[in-house]
Amino acid sequence: MPRQAVPAAEAARRLGISLDTLRRWDRVGKIRTLRDAANRRVVPASELDRLSGRSETDVSARNRFPGIVRSVQVDGLLALVELEAGPFRVVAVITREAVKQLGLEPGSPATALVKATSVLLER
Repeated sequence: MPRQAVPAAEAARRLGISLDTLRRWDRVGKIRTLRDAANRRVVPASELDRLSGRSETDVSARNRFPGIVRSVQVDGLLALVELEAGPFRVVAVITREAVKQLGLEPGSPATALVKATSVLLER
């Protein structure tokens, strides 16, 4: 693998997209990939840097909610994180470890990525 490249699955995770989306982007020329010695797709770090700006043409804005963390309540292995994202309030249950790794605390910037085929609420 080239020194400054990451495996496709890791690149997709860092970009907040699926591996299938990364492959699709590769086919249409939206992202430049290379092949390693085993012919596996890898993504140069420069491509990750280029796409990390998350312009509207790079990633759908419909499922991204940039905002400010308003509260973090840790209880056992889980944490309840509340994000104020413009007119939206997004609440997520994540692991305690994720809170630590992301450095989430009230006042810090964060982006909620929503990926769901459906959300059902009933009364």
